[in-house]
Amino acid sequence: MRAIATSYKFILGLLLSLILVEAMAVEPVKGLTLLSGGHPAPKLELTDIDGNQHRLSDYRGQVVIVNFWATWCPPCRREMPSMQRAWERLRSDGIVMLAVDIGEDEDTIFAFTANYDIDFPLLMDLESSTTNDWPVLGLPSTFIVDTKGALVYRAVGGREWDSPELLKAIRALAK
Repeated sequence: MRAIATSYKFILGLLLSLILVEAMAVEPVKGLTLLSGGHPAPKLELTDIDGNQHRLSDYRGQVVIVNFWATWCPPCRREMPSMQRAWERLRSDGIVMLAVDIGEDEDTIFAFTANYDIDFPLLMDLESSTTNDWPVLGLPSTFIVDTKGALVYRAVGGREWDSPELLKAIRALAK
């Protein structure tokens, strides 16, 4: 009986060590808040402005950038061009970018795109039901989801998403 208990302790210790090593592989990055605990990303199932359905679960195995924004939000508007530039650099790495508009309809978002050349999916959360499930603290709020579907980073407020440091951190999660 004592041998079994010792074996369980050894296995538990080994598993905890592996988890700690994996957690340490994700480094803090200036401009991003490291989220600890490996919590799974909340459900996301929304339609984009072209009528296509997107489910976060469809992108399992890929790093996903999920941005919550609105057309009336000045910092959201300012960061959109850098998000597009980041998307242009990251999509060939199999990294996905989704922007979730909160509470606005297709016509409003479409009018916004007349002034911004955006070609990553712009999703509509008309009732804010999906947004309420995510730990959104303000607009814009952006989350980086790892290949296992866990929340790794959060950014509240606008960023230059095409900065070398942010691109490097995002790409590191894809490896």
